[in-house]
This record gives sequence, C-alpha cells and structure tokens, in this order.
Amino acid sequence: MKLRELTNDEFLNFSKSYNIKSIYQTVEYALVMNKQKFDAMFIGLIDENNYIVAASLILIEKSGHFKYAYAPRGFLIDYCNHNLLKIFTEEIKRFLGKKNIIAIKISPYIIRNTYDTKYNVVTKNNYYDNILQDLQQLGYYHLGYNEKFEALKPRYEAIIDLDIPYYMIFKNFKKSLRTKIRSAEMKGVKIYKGTEENLSYLYLQTKKKYPRDLKYFEECYNQFSKSNNIEFFYAKIDTEAYLKNIQKKYTIQEELCTDINNKIMKNTNQSNKYITQKLEADKQFDQYKKELIKATKMLRDNPEGIVVASALIIKNKNEVFLLMDGYDPNYKKMNAKHLLLWKLCERYAKSGFKKFNLNGIAGINNTPEEYKGLNEFKLNFNAHANEYIGDLELITNNALYFMYQNTSPIRNILKR
Repeated sequence: MKLRELTNDEFLNFSKSYNIKSIYQTVEYALVMNKQKFDAMFIGLIDENNYIVAASLILIEKSGHFKYAYAPRGFLIDYCNHNLLKIFTEEIKRFLGKKNIIAIKISPYIIRNTYDTKYNVVTKNNYYDNILQDLQQLGYYHLGYNEKFEALKPRYEAIIDLDIPYYMIFKNFKKSLRTKIRSAEMKGVKIYKGTEENLSYLYLQTKKKYPRDLKYFEECYNQFSKSNNIEFFYAKIDTEAYLKNIQKKYTIQEELCTDINNKIMKNTNQSNKYITQKLEADKQFDQYKKELIKATKMLRDNPEGIVVASALIIKNKNEVFLLMDGYDPNYKKMNAKHLLLWKLCERYAKSGFKKFNLNGIAGINNTPEEYKGLNEFKLNFNAHANEYIGDLELITNNALYFMYQNTSPIRNILKR
C-alpha cells in the first residue's frame, strides 16, 4: 500500500461511500479553510488494486518557521482495523515528515459513550478501550478528556432524533421548553429563510464569542451552496404583532383588576380573600404595563421588526448540522432561538432527515458552571449527547518537533 495526494474528485467519491463522515472532512470545508490562511490537501491510502482504503483532509498551519497539520474530526478509516490503521499511520508520518510538518492533531468521530438528557449512559462503545490503546501504541498521544472547549472540535455533541413524527419531536421536548416556544410565537417572533446577504445577522450575534469573521460564514455559504447543502435562517420580532399581543393582555388584565375591585366593594365580609387576588392581579398588571411601554417603543424605533436569533445549517447525508447559531442578548426573554430551533426540527423532520446535530456542549461528567446553561438549553430538546475520544497528536518529524517545543517560550514572548 502507498499514500499519495488525492484530487478533490477522488476524495469526494471515496467520502460519499463512507458511512460516518463529518462536514469537516469535505471538499467544501477544505476550500473554506484555504480562505482562512490554511493550506489544505487530501491524502489517501491506495491498496494493490488501486482502490482508496483510507483518506483524510489535512489542514496545514504555519507558525513562524514551523508547519503543523490538523485532520478535523479525524481520518476516514476503520479504526478497528489494526493493520490498516498501522499502515496508514506509518505512511502519514513518513509523508508529512518529508514535508517538514512537525506533527498532526486529530479529533476523531470515535464515540466513547452516549448519554440521555439526565446524563445517564445509554450506550457504551465496547471497542473504545481497544481503539484508544491501539492509537497510543502507534504513537498517538492522547491529550486528555477535556470538559470545556479546549479541543480541536467539541468533545461532546447534542443530537436530536428526527426519525419520528414531527409532532412527537415537539411532545418530547421538556415542558418548560415547549412553553417558551409557544410564548415566542405569541410575542410575534417569526422565522425566515435568509440568504448570503443576511449572514451579517449571525456575525453580529456571535462576534464576541467566536473567533471566525464574517468572511468565514460567507465562504461557508458560498462553498456548501454549490452542492445545495447549506441554509440560513433567522428569527425576527414582528414589533406590530408584539404590541397588539401585549395590548390584548393588558386590556384583559385591566378588566380582571376592575372586576376584583368591584368584588371587594360588594363583599366586604370576604375582603381578605379578594385582597389577596387583587395583589396578584395588580402585580401582573404592572408587568404588562411595563411590557406595553417596551413594545410601544420597539414598534416606534423598529417598525420593520428586529432580528434576534439566527442559525447556519449544513446538510450532511441524512443529518443536519448546526454550524453556528446566535442571538441578541438584549431580547433573550423573547425565546426566539427556542422557536427557531423547533421550526428547524419540524422542517428537516418533514424533509426526511434522521438527525439534527446541535453541535458542541460541555462535559457531561463534570459540567463547568459557566456551561450549564448551554447544556440545559440543548438537552431540553430531548437531545442525546455523544462523547468523543478528544484530541490526539502524532509527531511526524521528531527533530523539528523538538526544536518547536524548545522555542515555544521565545514564540510566546514574541506574541506578547
């Protein structure tokens, strides 16, 4: 067997026949990352019959005089096939080493455990320990079980099962989530399918937490749209509808307060009972009054509506993948993102997709405090959580890697 570079078409044809494939192992993603200052190439292991038996996208990053490689979501290979993995590893070390690439980091789609919404293990990969041991014996250094987002790609992902009637999907959501979704609709939040021109909504909502710029989203849209595999959606408050809804609630509550006042006047012997009701009713009335003032101002300042949440979706075989989503924290209580994701579940379930990958969540076994809200939000959609192996590093040029490691203090000083 021998390793060589593949053409885009060769890699594409091989990946089409591969059952487990991430969007990060696609021709489109390679072209996107080329625009993000990465060199990209495809490599494949060719057998004696001239068939490709394993392949990978390789991204190369330059750091000063050094070059470092990445295989996002790992190789397209059967990790349980020891001989194949051994040959591929030996060949990739030789191939990259000759190109003066010091090491390669991979973050494979190797599932360790699957968890339910209550963090109970529902399935366990019985081959996991053998795969990890095999990789380590072949020279891959496991970088640990991180619980945050330090890895190349998230070590945990939340995934919704769409392979059931769409109305059952909604019914399986947590009750509090269903309430928020209905609330968003009542408040005038509406969902629209956007275009490339609307991607600025997503950028503005994510620029403080995500390192990629607007050009990254635009390039993703440009490349994946060629195969009709990307869609953009956004949630928008219809400010006129929102005001009408609050006016209606305000009027009903005002009438209720008046009715309770009349009962107090007519039934003085039961005044304590009605006074308690009045206190609750007046409290709710004050809330509606504040919301009415807010809604009136929103309509006055934004008669065309306000975009408050967005989502960029990539279609990958029978799965849809939430590449990025965002929302405007000033309108968090509108629950727009809750409604947006539900409408996407409904849309793609009706279209025949089997899974909706909500992308990364934090650790299940020891969830960091700052990410508990993120986990709860995604798992409330009755999503299960896949736990992956995490990052592994394979040194491909020992001499250069040693130099790289020993110059790291100098490079850190220069960065400062």
